[in-house]
Amino acid sequence: MFTGIITDIGTVTAVEPRGDLRVRIATGYDTAGIALGASISCSGVCLTVVDKAPGEFAVDVSGETLRHSAAAQWTAGALLNLERALKVGDELGGHIVTGHVDAVGRVAALDREGGSIKLTIEAPASVAPFIAAKGSVALSGVSLTVNGVGPGADGGIRFDLNIIPHTGEWTTFGGLAVGDEVNVEIDVLARYLGRMRDVLTL
Repeated sequence: MFTGIITDIGTVTAVEPRGDLRVRIATGYDTAGIALGASISCSGVCLTVVDKAPGEFAVDVSGETLRHSAAAQWTAGALLNLERALKVGDELGGHIVTGHVDAVGRVAALDREGGSIKLTIEAPASVAPFIAAKGSVALSGVSLTVNGVGPGADGGIRFDLNIIPHTGEWTTFGGLAVGDEVNVEIDVLARYLGRMRDVLTL
């Protein structure tokens, strides 16, 4: 479990197909304090540390994860938003984030307003009912507040967010461009309310 507050930007140093995809990630974390089997959110995807060395850790990315996350993040040189798992007693600065990606969205527009960046994200119909103005959403692992929503293509949704300078500097969002893909995780409460709705209408 995570909070969506990014604590490092990692760099993919190597990608090795071996059934699953073995991905090595350079990090500023002290890897001596990371246990094998620990969970780290990598741009919003909860992954298990399977190997480590000073300044680097490795994860295995399954076919399921590859099919449901932004493809460009699993290439050498890609930058990843990193967050270590929440510990009991840690400050909950964002919102509860599980690291389970619900959809891949796309940057539809990007405008600078003062020192901030206004992002417009286009996401598929599968997540449209679960994204609300002033609600929470995680984009590539970053906890953000939705400013406004509107209809998207094919029953999808377009929603706006504001990236303040601090967030742009301390995440990969400072380098986003129109057309880039982002991992979308809806608020966990919205996910369960949606499931309850489905069960009650059966």
